[in-house]
Amino acid sequence: MKRNNNWTRNIGDHVEATLTVRSFYVSFVCRPRKRGRFFLAPFTAVKQGGLQDRDPHRGHPVRRQREVASGEGKSQNPACSGIFPAIYLVNASMQNANGSTAGSSSASGEASAPLRNSKRPKSNYFFCKCRFKIYTAGASSMQTYSHTKMGKDLIFSLVISVFTLIGIIFVPIGLAALAASNKVVEIVYRYDDDCVPPNMVNMKVAYIQNDTIDKTCTKTLKVPKHMSQPIYVYYQLDNFYQNHRRYVKSRNDAQLRKASEANETSGCDPERTANGAPIVPCGLIAWSLFNDTYSFAIRNRNLTVNKKDISWKSDRDHKFGKDVYPRNFQNSTLRGGAKLNLTKPRVTFCKLRIVSTDKLMGPVHSCVQLSEQEDLIVWMRTAALPTFRKLYGRIEQDLVINDAITVQLQNNYNTYSFSGKKTLVLSTSSWIGGKNDFLGIAYLTVGGLCFFLAVAFTIVYLVKPRKLGDPSYLSWNRNPAGH
Repeated sequence: MKRNNNWTRNIGDHVEATLTVRSFYVSFVCRPRKRGRFFLAPFTAVKQGGLQDRDPHRGHPVRRQREVASGEGKSQNPACSGIFPAIYLVNASMQNANGSTAGSSSASGEASAPLRNSKRPKSNYFFCKCRFKIYTAGASSMQTYSHTKMGKDLIFSLVISVFTLIGIIFVPIGLAALAASNKVVEIVYRYDDDCVPPNMVNMKVAYIQNDTIDKTCTKTLKVPKHMSQPIYVYYQLDNFYQNHRRYVKSRNDAQLRKASEANETSGCDPERTANGAPIVPCGLIAWSLFNDTYSFAIRNRNLTVNKKDISWKSDRDHKFGKDVYPRNFQNSTLRGGAKLNLTKPRVTFCKLRIVSTDKLMGPVHSCVQLSEQEDLIVWMRTAALPTFRKLYGRIEQDLVINDAITVQLQNNYNTYSFSGKKTLVLSTSSWIGGKNDFLGIAYLTVGGLCFFLAVAFTIVYLVKPRKLGDPSYLSWNRNPAGH
């Protein structure tokens, strides 16, 4: 495509743009844009032998008169779309104050003319986002010139292939994920109501807050299927909002990492100090540590619950210091959850570590550093939803089908004051983790939908095919007399 040397000429108040196209078919779309308080005139498409005016606002007082060298045209659709062998684009002027027009000076061929004195900008540019395709006559290739992204023709063969490929990939993944989830064996037991004595059913909060009452609860669970080790032990809480903003922010990470920051308790309100001394670890998250305990036995033989490495390694290495020890924890008048592993003062050695009992450390000191308090580390990784599971430990022994597991629970954690629920979960695992059917169902749904769309597009393609880019469908080829 080639432009004329002087393809734009200023003629009075007219700007004439001429685009010469030889042996091309041009399809274009233009829409006018506002600039300031002036609504600029849209392009006018001139076909050989006549003018087609595309002005959607014909009759507007500001632009009542419109004259171009080729003559006056008809008002048509504002979409400004057309297909012509050769196209001339003309930006028609706006009416001047006296109601006069620029006349037919655009045909004179002058390079430029002085603009009239008016309030509108002296340079009347046309701001319009245009897009057009140019097809070479008799050629199969297409060249596109565009200022904006344009729509593309729907190629059924490509669409069908893409949908089929997605279906082929997603459906097997969904089936594999669903099969892996079904192989996971779970034992789920809710015990918060069952472990309340019959005479305290209507006084659950008073029961859980009374330290003189024995809270031991013994239950028997049956193994539904063979469970291969490792068997993961979880506790599940319902209606517990660990994601509450004030709860999540109630901690001090610097205090957890460094022993030198033991007195740093900013951000830990309301659990910053107890008896005038700082709490380590401080904050509501640590204060509300889960304190129910479980022990298991099968055939009169105890099952060991391994709590080693139940937390994230990154948390142990980077978030909780190896030289930071709990002190003054759960010593306030209002006790929250579990206590940490604390020892009495004047201990000289603890696990081959020298323990200090100076005034800085307070009256109580711990032998176990924070990076080894894995129950605390697991608990302080807050959950995003009000129903969550946290890892309690691992049973590294196979359980045979129909085995009876005797569980001894210490029902200490208060969930009755906020209508919460407590559940004990024993579960195996697979390559996708625990039991979760959602992932497999999601893959199967997307894959099945893609297969359905592929079949639908195939039927449409076979029943009602559509040829693309055939010049015989052009209006002047179908009805030469009308052009």
